[in-house]
Amino acid sequence: MRKYLMYVLLAIASTAAIFCVEFASLTFVHNVDLKMKDLRLLLRGTVKPPSSVVIVAIDNKSVKEIGRWPWSREKIGELVKGMAEYGAKVSALDVVFSETQNPASDSALAESIALSGNVIAGHFFRNEMHPVDPDVLAQIQSSKIQQLFIDPGVTSVPLIEYANMDANIAVIGQGALAYGFFNVIADSDGLFRQLPLLMLYNGDVYPSMVLQALQQFTREMAQVEIGSSGVRAIKLGKYVIPSNQEGVLSVNYYGPGGTIKTYSAADIMHKRLPPHELQDKIAFAGFTEMGIYDVRPTPFDPILPGVEIHATVAANTLEQSFIIHNNSTVIAERVLLVVLPLVLALLLGLAPSASLGFFAGVGLSVLYIVTNYLLFTRYRLDLSLLPPLTALGLTTVGSEIYRSLVVDRKGRYMKKAFSNYVSADLVAQIMKNPDSLKLGGEKREISILFSDIRGFTSISEKLSPEDLVQVLNEYLNPMTLIVLEEKGTLDKYIGDAVMAIYNAPLDVAGHAGHACHSAVKMMVKLDELNRSFVERGLQTIDIGIGINTGDAVVGNMGAAMRFDYTAIGDNVNLASRLEGLNKMYGTHIIVSESTKVMAGSDLPFREIDLVAVKGKQLPVPIYELMVADDPSLRAEFGEALRLYKNREFPAALEMFERLYNQNNDNVSKLYAGRCLDFIASPPPQDWDGVFVAKSK
Repeated sequence: MRKYLMYVLLAIASTAAIFCVEFASLTFVHNVDLKMKDLRLLLRGTVKPPSSVVIVAIDNKSVKEIGRWPWSREKIGELVKGMAEYGAKVSALDVVFSETQNPASDSALAESIALSGNVIAGHFFRNEMHPVDPDVLAQIQSSKIQQLFIDPGVTSVPLIEYANMDANIAVIGQGALAYGFFNVIADSDGLFRQLPLLMLYNGDVYPSMVLQALQQFTREMAQVEIGSSGVRAIKLGKYVIPSNQEGVLSVNYYGPGGTIKTYSAADIMHKRLPPHELQDKIAFAGFTEMGIYDVRPTPFDPILPGVEIHATVAANTLEQSFIIHNNSTVIAERVLLVVLPLVLALLLGLAPSASLGFFAGVGLSVLYIVTNYLLFTRYRLDLSLLPPLTALGLTTVGSEIYRSLVVDRKGRYMKKAFSNYVSADLVAQIMKNPDSLKLGGEKREISILFSDIRGFTSISEKLSPEDLVQVLNEYLNPMTLIVLEEKGTLDKYIGDAVMAIYNAPLDVAGHAGHACHSAVKMMVKLDELNRSFVERGLQTIDIGIGINTGDAVVGNMGAAMRFDYTAIGDNVNLASRLEGLNKMYGTHIIVSESTKVMAGSDLPFREIDLVAVKGKQLPVPIYELMVADDPSLRAEFGEALRLYKNREFPAALEMFERLYNQNNDNVSKLYAGRCLDFIASPPPQDWDGVFVAKSK
């Protein structure tokens, strides 16, 4: 009885621990569970979607035939009319025309929308402050949810809320059948698994473009029931949509991009389809061309076109095929979290040996995994995997360990894990206070440095394997030491590239400055190495460095058998993009504005451009960190850049050419070329000086 009691107590302790972790809502734990669920979806594989929902794609074929985006409003009007002529019952436009092109073009598109009579116009809620045209606001307000049933005593609606919006200009929106937002939301790991169906704006509840399209398609008005805990039900006649309490629905993806029937916009505009091809269908029109970059990472596809998310939810609704995660599934998860460890405790009590007890734990875990998968594939029940499995693992492994042994083991692990990629003083801090680390995943401000050898492939072809390894090792060793000297953390080697982070895992004051000083020291050290390589008849090398500062998710990431302490997020990607831009500008070190501001004024920075890098919607100012400072060059270049931004291209050209000839300045040479191009073909009146980087 004492043995059984111990196992039961271990089971209860394991369950209690998991409940505590869930209550703490740790992002890293949540992300791991999401990844396990993703694997379940991938194992299920691609399934056939219903034929009643299609996509009209502004794809590569359309861009080649019609022209680069943005198209004229007349061309968009042709597409709208074409969709109606082919019989689309509802045409939902996953694009917003928030600015005037010209009166004639705007009127042409407005006329096409009005004559088609089946268009759902899209808008985008946002928090950035800007005025909204009262006429536009009146149009949008006409589509708010009318049948809203709120239980007595409920004073607030827990929906996602925004303060502002981007919508079609009034003349274009006036002929639309209805209006719906097309916002999408990402999970904490950056993947898109959910779609909001309702949002709150100015005290009213508004439908998504999907929900609005379904209302028009079914000829049913959406009924939204709200209780004390949030949204209880969304109904469209016979269709019931099981959203969560915030009006957000889990997307039951059918497969990767292109799984839903897709037609090229060019084929519709050029009348290449059979008559009535879109008859009685919901057609979602949007972008699939990669260059326009309306793509979203999903469990099935890292570059799924955003329009396909909307189409998928519409198809889910029409065939009532939802991933179900509601109050009932949450209760089931809690029951399993309690029952499974107790069942295992009884099995462990019956097992005569530790090995049999281990196999009992493994067997029960496998049984739960298989059952979970069958419930998902057959009934689409979305039950968590990580919490029950972790509770089973804790119950199986759980045994009393003396606190001193835990501390010693933890200390040895920390020293071994971090001594190779963290400076000695940081290792000393870790050993002194291991609890200062948060390795399970956290969001924090860091500086990220990427460096990469230019033309490494061609260099490797010229060297023997032995010489190549020698050169690479002689390069990486001092670069790593520089990172550690500047209190950085060596994240990883990516072939010949180095990724380092500053201010993680422990706090480092002035981390942006440390990253910049690392970059300068790397360039100085590279000159010494190249002189040594020349003396020995080896190939010299050149590098580019990119630095960005901002929030990122850092922590131990990977699989159970291998993981690394690393950083992920949009700011990490931007640092990598900045490194790649050195090739274009002929520079060695490019930093973001956030890094420049935090690094201080004692370093020689010069602004070199305003760039919309690949993967970023908003342009970012970029700066060169000059290894050899030349105040005169910086001042004159700044004046030339001012002339360039003011569209004084002849005067700017003269200065840039002089700077290039006097200083062999590659950035000035690049701008001289741009000035010549703009003198020959001036930019449009709304040109804002932004350069769009098409490659990484």
